[in-house]
Amino acid sequence: MTILDELKKHKILELLKNEKRIDGRNFLEPRSILIETDLIQKANGSARVDLGYTSVIAGVKIQPDKPFPDLGDKGIFICTAEILPLAHPDIEPGPPGEDVIELARVVDRGIRETNMIDLSKLVLEKDKSVIGIFVDNCITDYDGNLFDACSYAATAAILSSDLPVWELKNDQPVLLDKRSIIPISTIPVSVTVGLIDSYLIVDPNADEWKCMDARITITSNSEGNVCALQKGGYGSFTYDQLLECSKIAISVGSKIRKILKQHKKSK
Repeated sequence: MTILDELKKHKILELLKNEKRIDGRNFLEPRSILIETDLIQKANGSARVDLGYTSVIAGVKIQPDKPFPDLGDKGIFICTAEILPLAHPDIEPGPPGEDVIELARVVDRGIRETNMIDLSKLVLEKDKSVIGIFVDNCITDYDGNLFDACSYAATAAILSSDLPVWELKNDQPVLLDKRSIIPISTIPVSVTVGLIDSYLIVDPNADEWKCMDARITITSNSEGNVCALQKGGYGSFTYDQLLECSKIAISVGSKIRKILKQHKKSK
């Protein structure tokens, strides 16, 4: 941490002691969320999410594929992430680092573990041919908390997607001239809580992110059940803090879910 970061952390901590945050929000208030869908014409679905000044574009590609060897009765879902060098002065071109790999896995796990997509309905023929759904997240502006921004972008892109329809003819998938929608069973919402000293704050921005002792990202489903969790940082949460983070994630998540639900495509 640089001297400037140390000074900023001292300022942020002083504000927290007075029940204030550096951008004026209260402790449990996420930044403003703006969602636009159907931005990429060649994609099966797409979304742009602005979470404060963090911006992410997600695109969905859907195509027939071979199932995983041990999951022949389910379709495929894979989520990736990439941070463009233009997103922040500290970002350099090259292969993804550990932080980007973790980002993609956390977003993927949140959607997968909530069973957002009923993959059993994406099977053309068991053990032979299934439908694969691939989501790519591209970060264009970074101002903290990529976990939630990418999760909302991926979820909104999936909700707004058209599902092409194939049938097998002579063991080959043939695209039909009709469309359906992805079989959605729930809407996952991730909420990231940062720990600075003993203070819990929702959706840390970039300045707060640098100052955190620890963070936790909790994804819940539409029923308010916690389905996925990822902890990061060198600090630790107490048992009571973890319980509080879970309550916060469910409460804040229910409000964000209403925003995401507006972009769900109907038949």
